[in-house]
Amino acid sequence: MFRAAVTGSVVAAAAAVSSCCSRALGCGADGVVLSRLKCVSVTESPGHRPRERINKKSHTRLKPQKQICKPVLEHFDEKYGQELGELWDKVREVLLLPSNWQYAVLVNKFSQCVTFEEYLQSQGYYNFLSDVSPFTQHSLRCYISNVQCRFPRLQHQTERLKEYYLLNAASLVPVLALDVQDGERVLDLCAAPGGKSLAILQYATPGFFLCNEYNALRHQWLKQTLGSFVPNDLRSMISVTDLDGRQIGPQYSQMYNKVLVDAPCSNDRSWLFSSDVLQACMRITERPNLPVLQGQLLRSALEALRPGGTVVYSTCTLSQAENDDVVASVLNSYDNVQAVDLTGLASSLAHNFTFAEGVQYGLLIVPEKGRVWGPMYVSKLHKLH
Repeated sequence: MFRAAVTGSVVAAAAAVSSCCSRALGCGADGVVLSRLKCVSVTESPGHRPRERINKKSHTRLKPQKQICKPVLEHFDEKYGQELGELWDKVREVLLLPSNWQYAVLVNKFSQCVTFEEYLQSQGYYNFLSDVSPFTQHSLRCYISNVQCRFPRLQHQTERLKEYYLLNAASLVPVLALDVQDGERVLDLCAAPGGKSLAILQYATPGFFLCNEYNALRHQWLKQTLGSFVPNDLRSMISVTDLDGRQIGPQYSQMYNKVLVDAPCSNDRSWLFSSDVLQACMRITERPNLPVLQGQLLRSALEALRPGGTVVYSTCTLSQAENDDVVASVLNSYDNVQAVDLTGLASSLAHNFTFAEGVQYGLLIVPEKGRVWGPMYVSKLHKLH
């Protein structure tokens, strides 16, 4: 089994930036902006040989261009051509051009850099959640832009919280669907690298929050993410574990009000640019096994859920077998679990996201030109008793 790469994140050939945003903005206790943060755009051409390029103005060394893995593309053309029809052509156009991918900027409310949002707005960014009812009452703030522009990733600094987290804007939809309320007991079953865990903490203040990641390297990544964004006074209510997610349900039966299962999946964006062709071909062979693991994780989440609670299941793949089919299989096994209608949520986000039709148990956000966010599948399940 292979695990998904950065959850909900796009895998893009971003420009290497010599300094982090904290230095570029000069965010200290007074939050004064000392210098402007420059956005770096990236140009890539899948048909040319990879090489490092130098930006003559900034002397910034750019990463090699990514190459499309032909066996994966052929596999996608066959599979998604059947499942999505003409929509696949629009999605394909976006996925094949990483230079057109964008990051959303999730603002860290725990940071002291009070001028950062003003800077974002001056650069043409806007908070796409500001008018999304009923979520305007929460403090989750995420900025996107209609202009192709990328901020640098921030380096971890001890004793200094980062001002923002970069992610695919569609990655926040599972958090919106989960709708955590202050004081609730929350479980993030497959939490690394930590973007959705961080977003949950921006959204509300759980009474207890278990962030779990089974893979050892990703577990360390998760801990560093939380350490980079969450203040010490909140860390006492957060537990970071490395348990097998399939065992958490039996071990912590009916202990949580809300559970997020951002399941290991094919991760179409990164898989399409696999550098190891043999490994990619092996993944194609192994791909049918993933829904088994995903179903086991979802059942474990439901077992950990209290009656009346909510589970949100999400992936960053277009695959019907890993999305609706997994949820359908699990629903057929329970008489006390039902899918929640998310059409209201989809309507409130329709200005910025494209949703595929024909999805039975949730939402499938698909990227297309002008709306590059996704893929992201989201299903919300309610435990009746």
